[in-house]
Amino acid sequence: MPTARGGIVAILLACSAAWGAALAQGKPDEGLAVGRQMLAEDNPGELWVLRGEALFREKRGPQNVSLEQCDFGMGPGKLEGAFARLPRFFADSGKVEDLESRLLRCMVDLQGLDRSAIIQTRFSNLDRASDMEALATYVASRSNGMRMNVRLDHLLERESYKAGEYLFYRRTGPTDFGCVSCHGDEGKRIRLQDLPNMTDRKQMQAVIAGWPAYRGTHSTVRTMQHRLYDCNWQMRLPDLGFVSDVSIALTSYLNYQGNGAVIQVPGVRR
Repeated sequence: MPTARGGIVAILLACSAAWGAALAQGKPDEGLAVGRQMLAEDNPGELWVLRGEALFREKRGPQNVSLEQCDFGMGPGKLEGAFARLPRFFADSGKVEDLESRLLRCMVDLQGLDRSAIIQTRFSNLDRASDMEALATYVASRSNGMRMNVRLDHLLERESYKAGEYLFYRRTGPTDFGCVSCHGDEGKRIRLQDLPNMTDRKQMQAVIAGWPAYRGTHSTVRTMQHRLYDCNWQMRLPDLGFVSDVSIALTSYLNYQGNGAVIQVPGVRR
């Protein structure tokens, strides 16, 4: 989003000044809290919500249609509360799908867009924005103020949850790491970043409530798919496939464990 870069840089510079002042006084935690609060009060992620809404309503692709007939589980075009129930089973695909996989399906099936091209640009970088990240942020934001309410009514939903639970606790790879290695105990941190204990329900809810989130260190909004991809990379594991069964299983487990969280998207993260 080139037009927003100047304003975002100004906000980040102000946050950096606040962090620096606190660090100079020997209070790194206080500085981080001040910086996060400043970002939350003037959240740059709101720009992604606006862009996502425009993309959602724009007629695009070979079919020249919008995404307003996409069914996220509440009926075609109904967004309020839809994100709060994801991932969930969809009869039309016969699969459990999360927000991004459902968006991908609608972009391909309704609009006729090329699946491989969408996946290639699924995550933004400094040279280009991502339609997927903006769309996901907009759709998720329509559930703001509602509580996460993922259900396990269908057999495949229960199987996806159990697979996600297994993956969360499984240690593997060259570093013998798993999600639980960083997020299974109190008091852990990487550099200045506190790591939430995601075996604690309240801390899990705090995590789930704010994704997609604006990440200050990335200068963009990131989705849960990107968060899982990045964690996988940090554990030195093979690249996690976008909207793969593994990624959706992990999201099923995390979101179900975060049930009751009051959704507030976009969140703000380091």
